[in-house]
Amino acid sequence: MERCLSKLNTLITSEQIETKIAELAARIREDYHDRNPVLVGVPKGSFVFLADIVRVLDIPLGIDFIGVSSYRGRMESSGEIELIQALRTPIAGRDVLVIEDIVDTGLSLNYVLNVLSQKTPASVKVCALLDKPSKRKITVPIDYSGFTVPDKFVVGYGLDFDEQYRYLSHICYLEEK
Repeated sequence: MERCLSKLNTLITSEQIETKIAELAARIREDYHDRNPVLVGVPKGSFVFLADIVRVLDIPLGIDFIGVSSYRGRMESSGEIELIQALRTPIAGRDVLVIEDIVDTGLSLNYVLNVLSQKTPASVKVCALLDKPSKRKITVPIDYSGFTVPDKFVVGYGLDFDEQYRYLSHICYLEEK
């Protein structure tokens, strides 16, 4: 059965995102000002958030990416996590800050945290722009949380549906018809 997506509804404005990034960056800067962390983005959805937070942080840091997938063109997670891009930076003994676009079921983030912990970092913390606790299947730590969102499929600001809507400067939810 094909879905007909009728419209986008704004959930979080670009101004709200900008304000929240400044707040999150201030907390992260305070916690990591003398530690040179490695920020690990979880693409593709986190790339806009990662770029914006790096620009505001203004501290020495490294950047890398770890790619996982569980959606594969659907609006619901399959629950099966697949590693599609391994970390390239050695993180043994380093402080790591995972940058996530959204945490919903927690399965992908839990997978990422398990992969990273095997590389013996000094610490691992999580910064997520969006938190959707209503979909949580497994408890995961979120040390720096931006917005709590309702149980709707969100797009924009790097998040997509079937590779569409990443370009939006704000966050919307899709309505099904």
